[in-house]
Amino acid sequence: MSFLLGLTGSIGMGKSTAAMMFQDLGLPIWDADSTVHALYGPSGEGAKQISLLVPRAVTAVGVDRKILKVEMAKDQTLLKRIEGVIHPLVTANRAAFIAGQTADILVFDIPLLFETNAQDQFGAVAVVSTDAVTQRGRVLARGGMDLGTFEMVLEKQLPDAEKRERADFIIDSSTLEAARADVADIVATIRERVTHA
Repeated sequence: MSFLLGLTGSIGMGKSTAAMMFQDLGLPIWDADSTVHALYGPSGEGAKQISLLVPRAVTAVGVDRKILKVEMAKDQTLLKRIEGVIHPLVTANRAAFIAGQTADILVFDIPLLFETNAQDQFGAVAVVSTDAVTQRGRVLARGGMDLGTFEMVLEKQLPDAEKRERADFIIDSSTLEAARADVADIVATIRERVTHA
């Protein structure tokens, strides 16, 4: 049976880069954001379900998140109802991913892993982290991102210090070299553990 490693980190911490480093070592990655993106696409099952709840939020190209946000602001119960249809689809997708893999370690890239209380579903959790100045610089360098939006996203996420405290492993993403070394150490440590289990 594969070892399931949760991978998380706040915005701008370098989680996607760390995920690619695990992939470079031959480990399969399940990406929560990509899964939701596909579900919200034009032929996605999530789009079909949302069209039943908010018909005007689904267009020829899938779910229009802007319209969805407007509707959520009007109806306080809508978010919970959407989660009620999307979460089971995400869970089913993840289960299918696990069933289709033979690798000894599977990595699950989940931005809100601690926020959604999903840590118990994994054998260990790795948090990608760097200092606040580097984090802010990375985020503000992205197109379409400003300080206000960045701060709003941060408010929805657990503080980095708390994530680090709850993690089994920490990946220092200050430099690519440091991150790569931490990723290799994590894989070696897990393999060592599994061998002696």
